[in-house]
Amino acid sequence: MKCRHCGTKLVHTFIDLGSSPPSNSYLTTETLKRPEKWFPLKVLVCEACWLVQTDDFVGASEMFSKDYAYFSSYSTSWVQHAKKYVESVVKKFSLDSLSNVVEIAANDGYLLQFVQEKAIPCYGIEPTSSTANAAREKGIEIFEDFFGVKKAEELSAQGKQADLMVANNVLAHVPDINDFISGFSRLLKSAGVATFEFPHLLNLVEQKQFDTIYHEHYSYLSLRAVCTIFQSNGLNVFDVEKLPTHGGSLRVYAQRLNVNKHLTTASVNMILSEEEKVGIQTINFYENFQEKAEKVKNDLLLFLLEAKQNNKKVVAYGAAAKGNTMLNFAGVRPDLISYVIDRNPAKQGKFMPGSRIPIVKESILKEDRPDYILILPWNLRHEIAKQLNYVNEWGGVFVSAVPEMVVQ
Repeated sequence: MKCRHCGTKLVHTFIDLGSSPPSNSYLTTETLKRPEKWFPLKVLVCEACWLVQTDDFVGASEMFSKDYAYFSSYSTSWVQHAKKYVESVVKKFSLDSLSNVVEIAANDGYLLQFVQEKAIPCYGIEPTSSTANAAREKGIEIFEDFFGVKKAEELSAQGKQADLMVANNVLAHVPDINDFISGFSRLLKSAGVATFEFPHLLNLVEQKQFDTIYHEHYSYLSLRAVCTIFQSNGLNVFDVEKLPTHGGSLRVYAQRLNVNKHLTTASVNMILSEEEKVGIQTINFYENFQEKAEKVKNDLLLFLLEAKQNNKKVVAYGAAAKGNTMLNFAGVRPDLISYVIDRNPAKQGKFMPGSRIPIVKESILKEDRPDYILILPWNLRHEIAKQLNYVNEWGGVFVSAVPEMVVQ
């Protein structure tokens, strides 16, 4: 395989998680009767541009289907994060009724609803019908398509250029990262700004967040790699912020390469320096990650097996993609985890891909009173524990496995 950015032949393996089905391909009672498609899940490192990337085995159209089941609005903390972001950028870039805001991967309108509330013109681009329709129900204009140069030029020709473009947790999801970023440089107005949020590779490695690796994530991003890719595709990074979301993310601010309206802030060089100090541009930084992931997996399995031997019931909360990576890497099945609770009705009544563990509504938790609740989206542990604090009534205990086993 060659690097999806610079074309260099890839020879260094970051981690090999065996194989699994696409992480959001939830099963129905009907598809449960049929075989699943499993694909190798292997991640490589480019020694030239330092882009960390999943080996290509499955196409985007197969993962982002019309019944895609991830709806952003089911995370209260994420919606609040989006609201706070909108408040910030409206003030920071003096956005008003004459501005135009565009969100790429707008999902169910979780963010643009707040732009709309301020009477600022906006629209979203979203390839999955299920979430696009949910956004339309909020009154948001949605173009149901994948984004790239072709779409950007089409929209630009229609006079739909943007003062602000937003791309939250989508940069990792695009197979052709060059085409995707080049689209921004074409759709932005000359003085427009684009912001991107993505989990920081530095945190993934240091916090052993291997379960954030799945087929939908084609790339795992450092600031260094992002700056290199942006420069090659007509954008310049001028600011960056650290965020606590998704186990530690970066929010990058970029402008068109031929525009110098915004001066580069000290935070850009500071984070680039942090990455350089830990050796993010050396192969040594990426070594031994396989062993760290296997220890996390083994610790979880030991806990589950011991609980079973002691006749303790374990269930899970959050039918998240990262949970599917963990369960399939560990080979967990319904004999060790009885079911997974999820607030999203689109997932309830379905089954986790690979592990085939049933997904149920939250009310079952109160009826069943299990001994342990494994929180699969560990980045939302505090939010979920607060939401489910009634489990204390019967002595239920919360468990998380990343970056290490926590039972309390």
